[in-house]
Amino acid sequence: MLRSNSWLNKWFNSKFKGAEIFQKDLIFCISIQRTGTTSIGDFFQNFGYKVARWNDSWKNQWSELWYQGDFESIFFSEEFKKYQVFEDDPWWLPEFYKVLFHRFPNSKFILFTRDSDTWFKSMVSHSKGRSLGNTKLHSKIYRREEEFIKLIKSNPSLTNSKPEIDNLLGLQGKEDHYKRLYEIRNFEVISFFHHQNMDRFFHAKLEDSDKWVRLAKFLDIEIPKNYSVHSNKSND
Repeated sequence: MLRSNSWLNKWFNSKFKGAEIFQKDLIFCISIQRTGTTSIGDFFQNFGYKVARWNDSWKNQWSELWYQGDFESIFFSEEFKKYQVFEDDPWWLPEFYKVLFHRFPNSKFILFTRDSDTWFKSMVSHSKGRSLGNTKLHSKIYRREEEFIKLIKSNPSLTNSKPEIDNLLGLQGKEDHYKRLYEIRNFEVISFFHHQNMDRFFHAKLEDSDKWVRLAKFLDIEIPKNYSVHSNKSND
């Protein structure tokens, strides 16, 4: 006879210190960069939520831990336990939403998408036509590992250096590649939640003027009439 999930959760929590984090009502923004992630973080901060932002991730090297597959070091870190809402990387990185979905059974997920042409133009404008952020991580996310390997062969120190914002690859001539990955990834995310549990998932187009009203309703938050937030306008 199989025991209930509630029994298993109680047993797990009693055996492993800090396991209560996995039962919290966490919220993960899994929108790809340049798709309103900062605005989502500002939305939650405006209504009193504790939000982990890009600087928190960078300080704790959470994306590097994702790259190494060391997810538990993220989840059991003291910084992770401080927050309820998580935006920017590593939460939107490839396939991580599946790990988060199963690891945190009470969590909710937010996905904003936008027209892929507009998205790619925003990518190009952000870092003046260069790859965004750390090149090792960027090449993994956007399937440019072969090009990164060539960089390593010409500069072996890249393999051992501490992750930094180095912008080593160009985006010129890669528009179709990036847009295809963007569209496929968003399709896969939506399909995953349709199959798993749509009650835990919110999706809106970035261009949707009613997105904040709809998001507030999804989360049962009261917001002022005509509320709006639009961060990083200069890099859109």
